[in-house]
Amino acid sequence: MAVPELSRFFGIVIRMFVEEGGPHHRPHFHAYYQDQAAVFAVDTIECLGGSLSKAQQRLVEAWAEIHRDELERNWELLQSGQPRVKIEPLR
Repeated sequence: MAVPELSRFFGIVIRMFVEEGGPHHRPHFHAYYQDQAAVFAVDTIECLGGSLSKAQQRLVEAWAEIHRDELERNWELLQSGQPRVKIEPLR
């Protein structure tokens, strides 16, 4: 299965995964930058694990604040087996 990439900006890749074997308790997304990775909650836009450099973390948080509704919708789509919808990158 292809990894659902939601957005890509300034070298940062945002992905959201289908939870195999049952839904996660909290909607979240993954952010990747070079060899760094972090997981962010959709509802609070807080880092739940991993780490990014401060500049990239701020970019991810700003993007997620802008697109929180779309992130929540994508979570619902993916968990119900439907394809995700790309989200505009930060410009």
